[in-house]
Amino acid sequence: MTIRRFDHTGFVVEDLASAVAFFVELGMELEGETKVEGEWVNQLVGLDDVRADLAFLRTPDGHGRIELSTFRSPVSTATAPSAPVNVPGIPRLTFVIDSVDDTLDRLRAHGAELVGQVARYEDYCRYCYVRGPAGVIIGLVEELG
Repeated sequence: MTIRRFDHTGFVVEDLASAVAFFVELGMELEGETKVEGEWVNQLVGLDDVRADLAFLRTPDGHGRIELSTFRSPVSTATAPSAPVNVPGIPRLTFVIDSVDDTLDRLRAHGAELVGQVARYEDYCRYCYVRGPAGVIIGLVEELG
């Protein structure tokens, strides 16, 4: 058995509209939004009475996709940790961008916080991590040369 393709990555956010705005500002394109509920969703996620709003975004090249979801029901009583980057299981998405400085300026207006510092790796790239929606770590890579 082989994998046919990587389809998407997804995570839950509290404010769907703000999360969509964050990723649109980053340069992703909104592919569509929908609502899901019913027995099939309950079976899929292992919860009862699921009602959720979803948004799908794609990278400009069409190869990468993100699913953002907000659960209207059931309401979670837990929150995602804002653990350091070295904690196993912490989600991280990385994007190649045109300019780290410009992207940081634009994303800060959407709540992004720099995790460490902007670092330069030899003559290859400038790279940094920011915390985005729901504490997800976003890697920003500016290729040099």
